[in-house]
Amino acid sequence: MKQTLKTTVLLSAAIFTLTLSACEPGDPPSAPEPSAQDVYFERLSILCGKAYPGQLVSDQEADAEMMGQPMIMHVATCDQKQIQIPFHIGNADGSWNRSRTWIITRTENGLRLKHRHRHEDGSLDAVSNYGGDTSSEGTAERQEFPVDDESITLFKAEGLDQSVTNTWAVEVSPPGQRDARFAYELRRPETAGGRFFRVEFDLAKSVETPPPPWGD
Repeated sequence: MKQTLKTTVLLSAAIFTLTLSACEPGDPPSAPEPSAQDVYFERLSILCGKAYPGQLVSDQEADAEMMGQPMIMHVATCDQKQIQIPFHIGNADGSWNRSRTWIITRTENGLRLKHRHRHEDGSLDAVSNYGGDTSSEGTAERQEFPVDDESITLFKAEGLDQSVTNTWAVEVSPPGQRDARFAYELRRPETAGGRFFRVEFDLAKSVETPPPPWGD
């Protein structure tokens, strides 16, 4: 009986000791792995303040005036929630169209792309603030933005019914690659005219910062 009682006491003490050990703080929990969208946003943030040369790489007739013209993307403003990227397009007469800015914003559910269009006097174009939200995790290099309801309403109001099926994409290469690039793309299915527009920018060499976009 005494042996049994002694054994019980020893077992209880051992269990108590194990319980205390389990409750003691050990190594801090490891940080969660960053998502593809976190890495993507960080890659864009690394470019902040810099400008890069680019060109049109698609070849649709709708974009004939842009073919062969110089282009610059400038990662102008960045914070933990939003990145603004003015898109400058050279004209045949040597002037520049500074009407466009791409705006990428973190949301509770992913990322959002919006387009801001202004006239040279700084006023907003009738077709502005359109875009969409990501519908999937995407990758660290490419995020796609299907058109959102707000933009569909805007397009219909402005007689741009073919645009209600738009999907935009923005790509950014890992930093340090010799052929690193940034790309902006618009696609529309064949049922809506088969639209395809794509511009690419060389991240291996920066250029002089351009003037701010119209209205800034």
